[in-house]
Amino acid sequence: MESVSKIVSDLFEKDQEFVEPKPKPYSDPYLVGIGLGLVLLAAFVIMGRGLGASGAMSSIVAYGVNSLAPEHASSNDFYKEYIGDGTTNPLKDWLVFEVLGVLAGGFISGTLSGRIRVRVEKGNNISKKKRLLFAFIGGSLMGFGAKLARGCTSGQALTGGALLNFGSWIFMIMIFVGGYLFAYFLRRQWL
Repeated sequence: MESVSKIVSDLFEKDQEFVEPKPKPYSDPYLVGIGLGLVLLAAFVIMGRGLGASGAMSSIVAYGVNSLAPEHASSNDFYKEYIGDGTTNPLKDWLVFEVLGVLAGGFISGTLSGRIRVRVEKGNNISKKKRLLFAFIGGSLMGFGAKLARGCTSGQALTGGALLNFGSWIFMIMIFVGGYLFAYFLRRQWL
């Protein structure tokens, strides 16, 4: 009788186990780089300008400010650049659709490759709250830096680099220098 109950309980436990499918391997970075270069070239040919993401966020912020405080938006030089004369919606900027396409494409790609999971990537020596705080601080600094540099990493590195802009090359070199310097101080969080 014990052996039957043990077999039944073993079967029940095995039914409860969930084996997570192994994700597909990442794409070849050289092929992806060529693809990204072709997308950048297509953006120049079709839209007459390169890629970028910070302009989309600026358009969204300008739309929000214009909706809540139109007098302030129309008197502010920064917002005026995005809302224009007030007859066009800043959300019709093609960069907004580019960023939405990147989000949708990333989600579709992650779903097809089996990589969509809700989790916080972190090392053993850091809590989830601290990791999320550091991510928020780092993202905020990158967003602030993107406005100071007049372009985000995609706008400066891809578009500016492709146009051989000296400032874009300096920007990307400094991104790597800053990354390596801070990696030394923050590496214990990941080990």
